[in-house]
Amino acid sequence: MSAAKGLFSVRLPEFVRTTTFRWTLVVSGAFSLCILLMFGFVLAQVYAYMTVDVDGLNAGIADNIVAKNALEARVERLDEYLHVDPHSVKVGGLFDAGGHRIAGNIETVPPELAPDAGPQLVSLVRVGPAGSERQTARAVARRLPDQSMLVIGRFDYEIAWFVHSVERALALGLVPALCLGLGAGAFLSIRAQRRVEEVNQKIQRVVAGELRERLPTRGTNDAFDKLAGLVNGMLDEIETLIRSVSGVGDDIAHDLRTPLTRVRVGLERARQNARSLDELRAAADQAIVGVDQCLAIITALLRIAEIEHSRRLAGFGRVDLADVVREVGDLYEPIAEDKHVALAVAAKEHAAVHGDRDLLLEAIANLVDNAVKFTPQGGRVEVSLHQSGHEAVVRVRDTGPGIAENDRDLVGRRFYRADKSRRCADGVGLGLSLVNAIVKLHGFRFNISGGPGCVAEIAGERAAA
Repeated sequence: MSAAKGLFSVRLPEFVRTTTFRWTLVVSGAFSLCILLMFGFVLAQVYAYMTVDVDGLNAGIADNIVAKNALEARVERLDEYLHVDPHSVKVGGLFDAGGHRIAGNIETVPPELAPDAGPQLVSLVRVGPAGSERQTARAVARRLPDQSMLVIGRFDYEIAWFVHSVERALALGLVPALCLGLGAGAFLSIRAQRRVEEVNQKIQRVVAGELRERLPTRGTNDAFDKLAGLVNGMLDEIETLIRSVSGVGDDIAHDLRTPLTRVRVGLERARQNARSLDELRAAADQAIVGVDQCLAIITALLRIAEIEHSRRLAGFGRVDLADVVREVGDLYEPIAEDKHVALAVAAKEHAAVHGDRDLLLEAIANLVDNAVKFTPQGGRVEVSLHQSGHEAVVRVRDTGPGIAENDRDLVGRRFYRADKSRRCADGVGLGLSLVNAIVKLHGFRFNISGGPGCVAEIAGERAAA
C-alpha cells in the first residue's frame, strides 16, 4: 500500500505541468487526429476504387469463360487465366451440378457465395502444390445452363499491400512529427518557465524594497516583453510616487516646522515679556496667523490627495468654461482693484468641456490668484477663453516678473517656489500643485511659458454638442 502510494505521489517535471506544454499536447493530438482522419479517408477511397476494379475484372473473366459453349473450352480458358499469376492472387473453379470440382484451384464452392448475385467477399480454400490454404477473396459465381457453377476470384493482395504502405507512411511521418511537436512544446515550456522564474526573482527583489529593479526584456517584442514593458512603466510610476511621498513628507516637516517654531517663540516671549492684556492679545493673534498657515498647508495637501485619487470623477458633467472664467473674473476684480492691477476678462466664446465645475473653477482661480499676487501695481492681468481645433484653452497672462525657464517644469511640484521676486510673496507653494492635480484628473494639458510676464494655459478637449 505504501509502495503504491509512493508511486502515485511522484510529481511530474515542472515543464510538463505548464499550460504551454498542455496546449502543445492538445494541438499535437488534434494534428495527429486530423492526419489519421485524412489517411483513413484516402484509404477508404482507394479501397473502394480497388474493390470496384477487382470486381469488374472478376466479372469480365467469368463472362468470358461462360461465353464458351464446350466444357473443354471453358476448362482451357480457366487454366489459361490461373496459369499467369506471378503473385498467386488468382483463384477460380469449375464445379458440376453436384458441387464436385472439375477444374481450377478452389477446393469447394464457398457456401455463402450465391450464384449470379454479384461480387462478394468470401472465405475459400485454395488448393496448390504446397497444399490447401484458407484465404479471403473477392469472388463472383455464375450458374451455367447445365447447372454447373463457375467461381472466379482474386485475393486482396493489392489492398493489403496498400494498407501496409499507409501504415509505414504513418509510422515514418506522423510519429517523428508528433515527437518533434512534443519536443518543441517542452522547449517552449521550459523557456517560458525560465522567463517566469526570472521575472519572479525580480518581483521578489522589488517587494523586498529594491524599487530600482526592473523586469528583464530581450527586445523580441513578444508577449513577455510587452508585459515587462507595462510592468516596468508601472514600477517607474510607483518609484516616482514613493519618492514624491518621501519628498513631500520632508517638505511638510520643513514647512510646518518654521511657522510652528515661530508660533512657539512668539507665545514664549509674550508669556515672559508681556506687560499688558493688549500685548498678550497681539501675541495670540500672531500665533493664530501661524496656526492658520499650518492649517492651510494641511488643507491644501488633503485637497490635492483627494483630487489625485480621483474621488471626484462621479461629479463630472458638461461644464461651460465661459461661465467659469467670468465667475473667476467677478471674484478677483475687487482684489485686483485694491492692488491697482488691471484685470481684463475675455470669454465671449462658449466652449463646453466634460469635467467637474467646482474643480475647474478652483484651478482657474488659483492661476488668476497667482497672477494678481505677483503682478506689481500698475500691471495688467488678462484672462481669456478661446478655441484651438478640438480644444478649449483658458489663458492667464500677467505682466509680473515671470518665471525663469529652468523653473517652469518645477513650479508644479509641491512646496516649490520660484526664485527672484516671486519667492518673496506669501504662500506655501501648493497652488500650482493643486492646478496640476486637477488638470491631470481631467486629462487636460497645463503649460507655463514666458511673456513678458507669465502665461499659464489650461487646454482640454471640448465636449460634443
